[in-house]
Amino acid sequence: MWLVFWLMLFIVTACLVFLMPVLWGRQIYNHYRGSRAVSCPETHRQVAVSFDAFHAAVTGFFAKPDLRLAKCTLWPRSVHCGQECIPEASRTAPYTRGEVEPPKAKKIYHLPVLIAAFTAFVFGVFWHSQHLFRLRWREAFGLSWAELHPMVWWWSPHLLCVAACLLCAYGVAWLLAVRGRSGVGQGIITSIVLWAAVAAASLAFTGWNGIPGDVLRIEIAYTFLASVIIGAIVGGLGGKLIARAGG
Repeated sequence: MWLVFWLMLFIVTACLVFLMPVLWGRQIYNHYRGSRAVSCPETHRQVAVSFDAFHAAVTGFFAKPDLRLAKCTLWPRSVHCGQECIPEASRTAPYTRGEVEPPKAKKIYHLPVLIAAFTAFVFGVFWHSQHLFRLRWREAFGLSWAELHPMVWWWSPHLLCVAACLLCAYGVAWLLAVRGRSGVGQGIITSIVLWAAVAAASLAFTGWNGIPGDVLRIEIAYTFLASVIIGAIVGGLGGKLIARAGG
């Protein structure tokens, strides 16, 4: 069982480490992609320019994004210009032909994600407390109170739970953003689908070998309810706690 635990801890931590930079890079990329109408400082004519969005996303991982142009309607004749229009372009929203702003994917709002993950973690603390299922959990493993007490203060299970809650919350937020959906109902449906996929993958990978049936039922119920809580908060509060950029 401990081999399964440490393997799951490694997988969740690795996913969390890679997921957060990817989500942040995606947000930067979406912010700077598309063409923008600006006034050329050299010709004083309106031109269309585009940022190198991929370069901005890569350089924006650990510092302020480095902005440079990838396209301009005056290029290649003026390809060696000083790109002095970048400050104006960074303040201008993208446009499409006919000055119609392109549809944007729903943003990922980090504050609702953090609130959802924290709420699910606190719910887990209460779920596994002596007021609910700690006694059944102890009896299923055949542990005494003296053996169980130091386990309650181990850091690794709590860190694993925090990482799993964050990973689930960001996963729900990302799926909602990709689908362009919002709302409590959509958040709950998305979180249940994600929970089912993770549960099926875990069953196929580990077979849940060595886990007592009573503990398995307790943890399945907890992860399901926690995912519902996360989906409701992320879907219901997304965009409501933080004003939209330029809105």
